[in-house]
Amino acid sequence: MSSKRNWKITATVAAGVVALVAMVSALPAHPTAQAATVSDHDPKPTVVLIHGAFTDASGWSSEVAELQLDGYQVIAPAVPLRGLASDSAYITSVVRNINGPVVLVGHSYGGEIATEVAASDPQQIKAIVYVAGFIPKPGESALQLSTKFPGSLLGPDTSYTVNFAGGTDLYIKPADFREVFAGDRTPGEAAVAAATQRPAANAALNEPAAAGVPAGIPLYEIVASQDKAIPPAAEEFMAQRAGATICRVDSAHDLPVSHPQAVVSVIERAAH
Repeated sequence: MSSKRNWKITATVAAGVVALVAMVSALPAHPTAQAATVSDHDPKPTVVLIHGAFTDASGWSSEVAELQLDGYQVIAPAVPLRGLASDSAYITSVVRNINGPVVLVGHSYGGEIATEVAASDPQQIKAIVYVAGFIPKPGESALQLSTKFPGSLLGPDTSYTVNFAGGTDLYIKPADFREVFAGDRTPGEAAVAAATQRPAANAALNEPAAAGVPAGIPLYEIVASQDKAIPPAAEEFMAQRAGATICRVDSAHDLPVSHPQAVVSVIERAAH
């Protein structure tokens, strides 16, 4: 088991980390296109932001804006949310069209996808950042991991299903969306997020992982200590088992929206 240092991010510490990274990298405050690489031989990695279930790529908007200001190329693709193998194959095709190193960032179910993508081409992946994300071993599913420890409120009482040709989609009930997924948002913001949520096919959340994390790739897990979708104990367990550097944020499950600065600080740490 790894002995890597655990550390906790508050809003003040996160801001300080970002400032320190900016000084160390000696980049201007508003990088130009020429400043997007440290040197011709040491390009900044492209950051690929992979969303999970019940949300979409717009949840990364704040991270995209900040990372772009800091000189990073960023891609936040739309995940189909149809099945782990097919979703991972699609995101793998996106990554393979990128020249140079890549930092994968996976929120929730997006962590499973990041793991599969890294296993398919580990030489291109510089680091993986799991944002309240699943770090599976082969044969484990998102549903299996989320129920390994008590604390998740996502279940039959807080969700409903819609059948479609070839499968069943899972939604969080609007009345429960804030408590389960978006506890740090206002009731009005959570209501909008509930109305615009992207469902995941039941098959995707039950599909076992084909691969685990390849050896040699630095891993980071941001644990959401107030998570009611994935128990924080499950996030801690997966991170420790994988040897990831653990960062803790006092947040609900929707870390990318509610604590983007903390997420950016860990991404930039991983990128360096």
